[in-house]
Amino acid sequence: MFYREVGQFKSSYAADQAIFPIAQDRWFVIGVLLIAFLVVPFFVTDYTLNAVYLPFLIFGLASLGLNILTGYCGQLSFGTGAFMGVGAYSAFKLTTAMPELNLIIVFLAAGLITAVVGMLFGLPSLRIKGFYLAVATLAAQFFLVWLFYKWDWLRNYSATGQITVPPRRFFGVLMTGQAAAPAAKYVLTLAMVAFLALGAKNLVRGRYGRSWMAIRDMDVAAELIGIRPLIAKLSAFGVSSFYVGVAGAMMFVVWLGAAEGGDTFGIQNSFLVLFMIIIGGLGTILGSFLGAAFLVLMPIALKTVMVDALGLSAVFAKHLEYVLMGLLIIFFLILEPHGLARLWQIAKEKLRLWPFPY
Repeated sequence: MFYREVGQFKSSYAADQAIFPIAQDRWFVIGVLLIAFLVVPFFVTDYTLNAVYLPFLIFGLASLGLNILTGYCGQLSFGTGAFMGVGAYSAFKLTTAMPELNLIIVFLAAGLITAVVGMLFGLPSLRIKGFYLAVATLAAQFFLVWLFYKWDWLRNYSATGQITVPPRRFFGVLMTGQAAAPAAKYVLTLAMVAFLALGAKNLVRGRYGRSWMAIRDMDVAAELIGIRPLIAKLSAFGVSSFYVGVAGAMMFVVWLGAAEGGDTFGIQNSFLVLFMIIIGGLGTILGSFLGAAFLVLMPIALKTVMVDALGLSAVFAKHLEYVLMGLLIIFFLILEPHGLARLWQIAKEKLRLWPFPY
């Protein structure tokens, strides 16, 4: 009875097509955003913001990008880590070449550059799909990481092979470097992620989102009803790479402050983001953030319980983390293929009837 649609009538097309047509959903999202913007920056410690909230938001955005490609369009990709690297290196070149450029423009421009690169590596999807496409994107991952190491211009000819973000301000507030306040970096990241997530929610409900889902379900039938696979697949690669590139740029500029090729943007990040959307739920916006929250919090929880409380070694806790991650992926693939987002949907269905059993 807490979550019900009875009495919520729609009298216009705009109201019927709203992103959150049910009042409880609207108030819940507004409440979460108010807490995130007005409570978290003032009452959460700097360590928690840096260790939990920033990686959650950044990996949530990267997962959202991969979910657009894999969950909505059905194109499997193992190159997410490298595309995040493209966004990071693009942001580095932009911030060093144009010091006065606004950080929002830097993030969006880095995303656009990554979108172009993603569409180039998405061209094989016009001929191959499934496992063969995954291998092609894996080749893109290794090629781009190799490029990060070998092309000295990308690093401004740094002898160490590392890129470091210079001090930059956003409307007078320092946003980069060790002296930057974690609360300021968190608010900027949260605003970007909330805006892009809202855009993705609108996008997947429109013409492009429907064409992606048609290609995912049956590409031959989609082509027969007039959907052009060229436009649908390349647009999915472009939009997905844009989101991943923005996440990589924010990861470098706002969170880490420094990066080094394959160490930061290696294959491990590609698999981590893929695991996030599998556990969170393929083909859902919410699932991207649920999976990111789960896999960001799980290592911290394991460290707290096993290392701090039980006194076990950190190496053993790290190995156990890999084991649990594999078991959870098997569990969700077998018992709940739609992930945590489906469990949330089931909970809302139960709340429609509570306290009655049926």
